Amino acid sequence: MPEIFIWRQMLKIKLTAPSIFGFDFIIFFAVEFLMVIGIFFIYSSGVNSNGVIVTNEFIKQIIWVSTGTFIMLFFAFMDYRRLRGLALPLYLLTILLMVLTVLFGQVVNGARSWLGIGSLGIQPSEISKLTTILFLSSYLNNNRNRISSLWVFMTAFIIILIPMGIVLMQPDLGTAMVFIPVFLITMFIAGGKKRYILFILFTGILTILFSILPYWEMFIASTKINSMIIFTDMRLMKILCTVTAVLIVLSVMGYILARKPYFYIMFYSFTIFGISYIFSFAARMVLKDYQVMRLIVFMDPQVDPKGAGWNIIQSLTAVGSGGAFGKGFLQGTQSHYRYLPEQSTDFIFSIISEEIGFVGNLVIICLFAIIFWRCLNIIIKSRDVFGSLIAAGMVGMIFFHFMINIGMAIGIMPITGIPLLFLSYGGSSLWTTLLGIGILLSIYHRRYKNTN
Repeated sequence: MPEIFIWRQMLKIKLTAPSIFGFDFIIFFAVEFLMVIGIFFIYSSGVNSNGVIVTNEFIKQIIWVSTGTFIMLFFAFMDYRRLRGLALPLYLLTILLMVLTVLFGQVVNGARSWLGIGSLGIQPSEISKLTTILFLSSYLNNNRNRISSLWVFMTAFIIILIPMGIVLMQPDLGTAMVFIPVFLITMFIAGGKKRYILFILFTGILTILFSILPYWEMFIASTKINSMIIFTDMRLMKILCTVTAVLIVLSVMGYILARKPYFYIMFYSFTIFGISYIFSFAARMVLKDYQVMRLIVFMDPQVDPKGAGWNIIQSLTAVGSGGAFGKGFLQGTQSHYRYLPEQSTDFIFSIISEEIGFVGNLVIICLFAIIFWRCLNIIIKSRDVFGSLIAAGMVGMIFFHFMINIGMAIGIMPITGIPLLFLSYGGSSLWTTLLGIGILLSIYHRRYKNTN
């Protein structure tokens, strides 16, 4: 049984807020308010120290916000259930576009992620986030009676692995990572087995840790750590993999013969370790030099303060200098003297922090909290599993962007090129997210209709 139906029985709190004609004005105005704030600070990012506007990004953003709002409203009043039959074709279409992007796309900021002519183009990887959510939700809805099956879990995981793998080929590590929280949250709401979900979560965490440790020992630690040789010596790697494989086989045999739970725990733990260990070697082989440096300067920006560490240092300076109430709109120095890189996209939060301070940041965080609250309301109140799962996937996508981007700005997350949704400059990402919000509004409007 999907988790959402269990929650309906357990939660007695009233999450539904008043609305007119079944339209969720709360999430609508929260999104619109965030986009207006974004336009103001994209404008600010384009003003230099002499007060001269050097880019027209804010004009483009106004156009994207206006057209995106129309797209959102169009899908809000359309019956989202029509998308169930289109989920697979849309998913396959975006996969095709992503393959074409890898082969013929434009290279921007080190990633071949744009498909188009000249300055006109789209990012299929952004669109794939939404089409993957739709297809994953459709698949899990169709198999909700077998949701605890390992086969269903693995098939669902493959659904997100395909676009994730193509995005990694561009390479765009940040966008590829978005698919993981989308999968985990959607699978949890669908009622997938906790041990399968935790297996993916722990494997991912250990892979990241094992990938980072050799660089930490090489660039950060003051002394050589002998144990780190297991992550760099190929001969020791083969020995350790062989030992781990033997332990896994012995654990399986022990469980089959004795049926003791500790043998299953051993199998579970050794498998997570073995996969994470192998994946960490693969990750270090495919990571580009600039991606490696992002990991290193995340651990210590002072390793390369005028190179790879410059972004984090300048962002922290901007955030810290804002204080409680900020320096005032258009009064920031880090952005107007062009110290902040990608200041209208990746580091838009740094400009906001410098000019309107901690209090202004609280307003933005509260607006995102409202969006998450309304999404939770949709997940719980919708009687359509397909609708609940779409809302869960959207929560995963928006929350990941929110946490990673703000984490980048304040130095607690590595730089991955993830924009702050609704605020950062960009058309493909904004339109995709607004289309998703429109679908959420449609789900809310039809939340009491059971079609399963």
